[in-house]
Amino acid sequence: MAKDSIVLLGVGDIGPVHEPLDAYGTLAKPVLATGDLVFGQCERLYSDRTYGSPTDLVTGNRPLKPEMVSIFTDCGFNVVSLGGNHTMDWGPEALLDTVEVFKKTGIQVMGAGRNLQEARRPVFFEKNGVKVAVLAYCSILREGQEAGPSKVGVAPLRAHTSYEPYEYQAGVPPRVITVPYEEDLANMVEDIAKAKKSAHVVAVSLHWGVHYIPRLIAEYQPIAAKAAFEAGADLILGHHPHAPKAIESTNGKVCFYSLGNFIFTTNAGRKPNYAGSGKHYGVKWDIDEAPNCPHGKDSKISLIAKAVLSRDGVKKVSFLPVKIDRELRPAVLRRGDPRFDEVVNFMDWASQDFNHKFTVEGDEVVIGS
Repeated sequence: MAKDSIVLLGVGDIGPVHEPLDAYGTLAKPVLATGDLVFGQCERLYSDRTYGSPTDLVTGNRPLKPEMVSIFTDCGFNVVSLGGNHTMDWGPEALLDTVEVFKKTGIQVMGAGRNLQEARRPVFFEKNGVKVAVLAYCSILREGQEAGPSKVGVAPLRAHTSYEPYEYQAGVPPRVITVPYEEDLANMVEDIAKAKKSAHVVAVSLHWGVHYIPRLIAEYQPIAAKAAFEAGADLILGHHPHAPKAIESTNGKVCFYSLGNFIFTTNAGRKPNYAGSGKHYGVKWDIDEAPNCPHGKDSKISLIAKAVLSRDGVKKVSFLPVKIDRELRPAVLRRGDPRFDEVVNFMDWASQDFNHKFTVEGDEVVIGS
């Protein structure tokens, strides 16, 4: 890599609850070690204290032991988003404990904090004369989980939902309309524009979208992506759906709508409480094949976003195809492996409604318009 550029590697959801933790990263660590800025989305809380009852009564994601944050240090992550839908599951104290746990490791976090100003604050990473700002926001929030002027919480990018009939026939599924909150969108735009004045590249982490269902992109997402790019963002790293979604390239700027799971497990044998996803959208659950991560079968497809950054901006964006094996270890695939082609074909299918062009170069897939 040239001395005047750096490599950003970005992945999706991370948060295994089953030990031993050091086994999960064995196949991916050599590749992650090639990144300068290595980003991931934190799906868990790390605290040795328990505070009241969870707000998330569906999953009840109890805080993990603080030492289990080692999944991030062991794999070499140095920038992590806490802007997720489980960040406030156990109240403000557990979130603040988690922030402190990460601080002790030297990993920078963003997307949540003691107040809205702190949650919206970017983290900066600088190497080889290239300065990168990373911001994080969440669209998947229950009422009261957003940060306020003097309130602990998550940086919000919420959306209003309404329904409109397609036609005159009774019983026809309606069109679902989603529009970003004006205030949240304005705050994101302001943050990006400000960060761009202090950094050569601005990357935005967005925890958003509809989980499990392949190809479904909510209407508010392209609206928010366009606003982010117009404000000065250079790259969007999306997550939350637990499966990869579309990749869109516009004027050289790339939006990963979802990078999918990376290293993630959940309560063994827990059956997903989303019957509608299977009934109405054909999601096939792999409960028997992966009882420690019973998500849809598409959740075993994953991506590592790769961007070469310089003082002039983003030089190249690509993705590294990944398949998650039966031990829930992400394996970075090489060209010539049939699974490599499987992932590329899946992503081409998932991105059909969005501007994109994929070109295989070595073991990575370069993204163009």
